[in-house]
Amino acid sequence: MSLMMLGPAYNHTMESPAAFILVGIPGLQSSYLWLAIFLSAMYTTALIGNTLIMTVICMDSTLQEPMYCFLCVLAAVDIVMASSVVPKMVSIFCSGDSSISFNGCVTQMYFVHATTVVETGLLLVMAFDCYVAICKPLHYSRILTPKMMLRMCVAIISRAGIAITPLIWMLIHLPFCGSNVVPHSYCEHMAVAKLACADLMPSSLYSLICSSIIVGSDVAFITTSYVLILRAVFGLSSKNAQRKALSTCGSHVVVMALYYLPGMVSIYVAWLGQGIVPLHIQVLLADLYLIIPPTLNPIIYGIRTKQIRERIWSFVMHFLLDHSNKVL
Repeated sequence: MSLMMLGPAYNHTMESPAAFILVGIPGLQSSYLWLAIFLSAMYTTALIGNTLIMTVICMDSTLQEPMYCFLCVLAAVDIVMASSVVPKMVSIFCSGDSSISFNGCVTQMYFVHATTVVETGLLLVMAFDCYVAICKPLHYSRILTPKMMLRMCVAIISRAGIAITPLIWMLIHLPFCGSNVVPHSYCEHMAVAKLACADLMPSSLYSLICSSIIVGSDVAFITTSYVLILRAVFGLSSKNAQRKALSTCGSHVVVMALYYLPGMVSIYVAWLGQGIVPLHIQVLLADLYLIIPPTLNPIIYGIRTKQIRERIWSFVMHFLLDHSNKVL
């Protein structure tokens, strides 16, 4: 859908508009069908994979260790993250249904940004879990008790709420007196805030500083954890023990790379790439940042974690056999 096709009804609104118009990915309208197919495939994979991870961990009493509990929560967050944006994206690309109410836009924005903060917190505690398991194995059960795990999860969710609520509050109180056409495929904060008829510096600066502090501190602690882990691993005399320890944390490192690299690129391209990086590239980066981790996380953990791989295979085979017996 081009901006010229939006019509005069969408050119001017007073104060808070009744609805916003999501353009999708500006300049790539001719590829919308392929994008819809691609996103639908990834979303389906994310839903099936993360649901399988959650089901297997919840049903199998042998997978009740802290690492698997955190992975179960991560799978749930991934489903919420993908579900908050992909269905609307596919609707825009397939049917041109690009309208979203003001309240719907604000709600989507809250879930998108809150889940990203929760996810980075979960990656931090998973790195801590890996550190304790390898560097403090004798104290593992004493440190990561169920009460401590619950406190960690509450702290992660509370941090997300404390960080994102002021951002949403500032946006809600901005006056929107001009265009309500959002040059994005979901209600990304900066894309919506730029439509306001007011000084955006407080909101934009808060967004940049808050995301930099949260991601920067988490990455610093995660890096420290893995430096200590590697030092402990390479200090082991057994090569087999070294391989096992590295394999245990290898999937964590891959997942973190998939999350942080596109995420940081997306944030700073949106801030520093104006006029340098084409708009469709900026929007694509922001879109892939929200769909790639939820899609690949269960695949990576399913392939690299032997216990989960075996349980998933057993669960799928049991389901298929049970279904075939009912048909016969």
